[in-house]
Amino acid sequence: MKASLQLKMGQQLTMTPQLQQAIRLLQLSTLDLQQEIQEALDSNPMLEHDESDHEDYADSGQAEHDKDIEVTANVQETDTQELGDQWNDDKMPDELPVDSDWDDTFQTTASTAAGPGPVGDDDFDYDSRHATTDDLQGHLEWQLNLTPMSDVDREIATMLIDGVDDDGYLHTTIEDVLESLDPELEVEEDEVVAVLKRLQQFDPAGVFARDLRECLLLQLNQLPPDTPWLSEAKLVISEYISLLGSKDYPTLMRKAKLKEEDLKAVLRLVKELNPKPGAGISADQSEYVVPDVIVRNVRDEWRVELNPDIAPKLRVNADYASLVRRSDSSSDNTFLKDHLQEARWFIKSLQSRNETLLKVATKIVEYQIDFFEEGEEKMKPLVLHDIAEAVGMHESTISRVTTQKFMHTPRGIFELKYFFSSHVSTDTGGECSSTAIRAMIKKLIGEENPRKPLSDNKIAAMLGDKGIQVARRTVAKYREAMLIPPSNERKQLI
Repeated sequence: MKASLQLKMGQQLTMTPQLQQAIRLLQLSTLDLQQEIQEALDSNPMLEHDESDHEDYADSGQAEHDKDIEVTANVQETDTQELGDQWNDDKMPDELPVDSDWDDTFQTTASTAAGPGPVGDDDFDYDSRHATTDDLQGHLEWQLNLTPMSDVDREIATMLIDGVDDDGYLHTTIEDVLESLDPELEVEEDEVVAVLKRLQQFDPAGVFARDLRECLLLQLNQLPPDTPWLSEAKLVISEYISLLGSKDYPTLMRKAKLKEEDLKAVLRLVKELNPKPGAGISADQSEYVVPDVIVRNVRDEWRVELNPDIAPKLRVNADYASLVRRSDSSSDNTFLKDHLQEARWFIKSLQSRNETLLKVATKIVEYQIDFFEEGEEKMKPLVLHDIAEAVGMHESTISRVTTQKFMHTPRGIFELKYFFSSHVSTDTGGECSSTAIRAMIKKLIGEENPRKPLSDNKIAAMLGDKGIQVARRTVAKYREAMLIPPSNERKQLI
């Protein structure tokens, strides 16, 4: 083939570094964005926090602070004078009665009684608020260290503790423990069982159980012997727990020879037990959602605004920027120029992200205004294409904006994706949101008779009476998505 040069014209989409940065910041969550901003501040000397909004507040607060200092000084001077009068030789008695206390004769100031320094509601509870929560294994090992045992029994107990899951159930069998021990110790099965029985007395009650029946019986055995209906509860759990799980109350009353009122009393006692005793002990710390958008109703008008705490305002450092010389090509000047350009791009990308987020959130609120005023049952069907057309953006941009972004409303905190849902046709030719249908199903189940719970067919028929045609399998799918059990498991005796 002969080599040749050809000239062609065409169009090609090229993503500039600025556009790539803007897209990346757009899809970051609040925590990731804060980390990104902190990294930019640490690496770019041209960036700094914009604290101009706080200057006016600081100036006004300084005057109040000076006034408080003056008032405090006057109060302290008065207290000191009164305290000096109390210790005056003319007022101090020469002798005190034998049965009197110091506080009965001399008054103690509030600061002296409270101890040095101010004591607030948060100070005394600091340890409980910030202490690290121990996990279940650590809690059990702590009790084991306080229990006198031989070295062999302690080794067996350690193996059993390692076999406990987060709910407190034991998944290590006695055979596994015997196989893991040194054969020279000549440990028999009875010794392992004895150690297990001892561990089953640890806190929380019901731990080291191998199934639900044993877990509940362990908790019942630790109750006082004079507990009402204790023996009947042990009988029901040990012999008829399968009937109790299926809520076959007529068969359970017949086999256990209990009347309906007696069974109600037994069920009340059983409901006080914990089927997952170890779940209450966890080392996990609570995680809180920080909303990106705040929605308020001010004078019958819904207002949407960005949360000012999620992203601090940034600006270019004027002192460093003034050092940049246009015609200088030295390494130092090039360094300043590059970082100055990066700082401007970063600030512009942040502004673009905030503007896009606010624009999308405002359109969502406008579209779902009935939800904010009346609740979930008034949620309208909404897809990404609807918001994309309203704001003049691509659907992929709307998807990035609504992912891991949260909105604080008077009805709670929701992810922006929560307001998007598919639709179901109605008899009148309209559309109903799947979120609204879920809310209707939840409401119908919440208002049902516990003795005769509604079946999925009945719920579908009731929705049909409202003009919403939903199949039974669709009702079952929505019900399972809301973690609502079927009608046979919702049936209650009391």
